[in-house]
Amino acid sequence: MPLIIVFALVGGAAQFVDGSLGMGFGVTSATLLTLLGYSAVAASAGTHAAKMGTTFVSGLAHWREGNVDWRVFTAIAVPGSVGAFLGAVILTNVSLDGARLWMALILLVLGISIIMRFAFGKTLIPQINARTRHLWPVGLFGGFVDATGGGGWGPVATPSLMTLTKHEPRKVIGTVNAAEFTVAVCASMGFLVGAKESQVPWGAVAGLIVGGLIVAPFAARFAGRAPVHSLGTLVGGMVIISNLAVIFKLAGMPGLIGGVICAVVAAVTMGLAWRVHRMDVKPGEQPKAKVLVDA
Repeated sequence: MPLIIVFALVGGAAQFVDGSLGMGFGVTSATLLTLLGYSAVAASAGTHAAKMGTTFVSGLAHWREGNVDWRVFTAIAVPGSVGAFLGAVILTNVSLDGARLWMALILLVLGISIIMRFAFGKTLIPQINARTRHLWPVGLFGGFVDATGGGGWGPVATPSLMTLTKHEPRKVIGTVNAAEFTVAVCASMGFLVGAKESQVPWGAVAGLIVGGLIVAPFAARFAGRAPVHSLGTLVGGMVIISNLAVIFKLAGMPGLIGGVICAVVAAVTMGLAWRVHRMDVKPGEQPKAKVLVDA
């Protein structure tokens, strides 16, 4: 029971971040499960089982707040579901050690992308105005990364849509959260096809669902109404540090060296978060990278 309470607190915090920023629940939950020793398959399967409950409620909450664009939803949800199913099946058919390293590397890259997004206002995608019917690669790639990495739908889809469309942030966040339900369902179906049911950590799943369900409506209301760039920067740093620890452990790196590197990353992250906070970014605006670079 105490473990369920811990996961409920984690699920609530992760859902608040995910519902407010459009990313974070899967990456945070999968990272925690991996650090606790669960296999890559179990971590990703458990995370997606939990997301079936949390994303359903989150999607409804965003819909009630008027944050969902149904045309964009269809354009990314359908290919995202296909990518998630294929990613889940592939993950269950690779070696466990290789899968754990693969997941840690994907989550590390996603953590860096979160930092770039919220601390510097940068993405790897050029600023263009794409037609809705051309958004399917975002969904397909986001779903595949989400299933193979245990998280990644938000970090891929949210910044991509913010650069490829002219929608305001709350619309992007709400649409991504709503589409994530179908992605989670199809990923879970993929895990059931390729993995045994006993691999899913159901105690952790129950805790994540309870915490996420309680917080989801508040996160939807909060989305786009407060400056969240410093919070996003801290989340990205947490994801980077956690997965660096996993990679260092698998690589056999001495604990002292790994600890020093993680401490440096933590210090840099806190410095970036404080700098972004002092910039006084208004809700929905991008932080100005030039200020950070000149500093």
